[in-house]
Amino acid sequence: MTQSPFSPGVAAGRLAASGYAENFSDLHPALDPHEALVAADRCYFCHDAPCITACPTDIDIPLFIRQIATGTPDAAAKTILSQNIMGGMCARVCPTEQLCEEACVREAAEGKPVLIGQLQRYATDHLQEKGIHPFSRAAVTGKTVAVVGAGPAGLSAAHRLAMLGHEVTVYDARPKPGGLNEYGIAAYKTPEGFAQAEVDWLLQIGGITIENGKALGADLSLDGLKAEFDAVFLAMGLGGVNGLAVEGGDKDGVLDAVDFIADLRQADDLSALPVGRDVVVIGGGMTAVDAAVQSKLLGALNVTLAYRRGRDRMNASTFEQDLAASKGVRIMTHVVPVAVHGNGSVREVEFEYVNDDMSGTGQMVRVPADQVLRAIGQTLEGEGLPDLTGGKIAVTGAGRTTVDGVWAGGDCATGGDDLTVTAVAEGRDAAMDIHASLMG
Repeated sequence: MTQSPFSPGVAAGRLAASGYAENFSDLHPALDPHEALVAADRCYFCHDAPCITACPTDIDIPLFIRQIATGTPDAAAKTILSQNIMGGMCARVCPTEQLCEEACVREAAEGKPVLIGQLQRYATDHLQEKGIHPFSRAAVTGKTVAVVGAGPAGLSAAHRLAMLGHEVTVYDARPKPGGLNEYGIAAYKTPEGFAQAEVDWLLQIGGITIENGKALGADLSLDGLKAEFDAVFLAMGLGGVNGLAVEGGDKDGVLDAVDFIADLRQADDLSALPVGRDVVVIGGGMTAVDAAVQSKLLGALNVTLAYRRGRDRMNASTFEQDLAASKGVRIMTHVVPVAVHGNGSVREVEFEYVNDDMSGTGQMVRVPADQVLRAIGQTLEGEGLPDLTGGKIAVTGAGRTTVDGVWAGGDCATGGDDLTVTAVAEGRDAAMDIHASLMG
């Protein structure tokens, strides 16, 4: 076991080599053809399907399931991808249990919905594994669009704009495109390099150039982009992370959960990634759960997820909470951190129990910790941005900002709910509005 120089309890190589492969294998193994037919046969093919209404990208779910049932999965994939070009990723990470599957008539009647997410993955994987791109570009319009951010919203917009005949340049601060899909989602949800494979497949449409290592503010200005391009779409997500504003919050061993997940996602050898013996994750969203579960899967002995409200108020879905519990993560609720204790490096996190209205009870508890992961929200970074509301870019309609010729979508803009599927929808809709504006 390799000891970390920063905290005595943080070390790499806590598991046998085979343990990493097993722990980070596919969370939901793909359906085989027979399983897909059986799952599709359960669909009622509702005429007034509530699952469509519940899907942020408005996929015609009964149609694509019928296409699977009739033995035409590639046609099903095109039905999905025409509405959601990142349907493969969304099938893996979308909280279907809170969206389409929760609305499924089978769920209401039997408590067992049609496996919509897994059927979507079956169809899109069937097509993409062939290397087939079902869309082609329209005639070139001569118009150019800059997209800032190569995450779900930016790539969705870029693809739709390119398909409509525009030339698109995508700028991204990271070394790889993909955004949240590449850097911010648990590795066991998208194993075997799926995020990059999907980006490569998406780019087959043509007309899209990606320039990595370029961030708004440091390398690009909004005024410069406006002068160079006919339209601009901002989709850079939220690059900043809220700090832990308590005594000792800057001690060694206190890290950002998003950085922890990004390092894990980019690691060639998980056994070389240091993890604590006693890990505390502060937060209640998907990032917090992903960080907590992956800490456990890396070999941490004790992992505690601490959240300031009740489990019913956590942004992470019930499925994700149950997944964390099933992996041995302890979930503490109604607690807020008040201090981080330790001599240089973290040793304990002190919490106060709070009421539903966040008022303190005066009751304290200390949790042992040699590694603390902050997942308490992210913030927008950038200079010369359009008007903000609540710390995000203010938009109306299909992503129009207060600056003419500039649109925005995804996590950096108001109106979203921090889901990949919502970001894809916002990128698509903004692209259609940009196209209408450019073509008069």
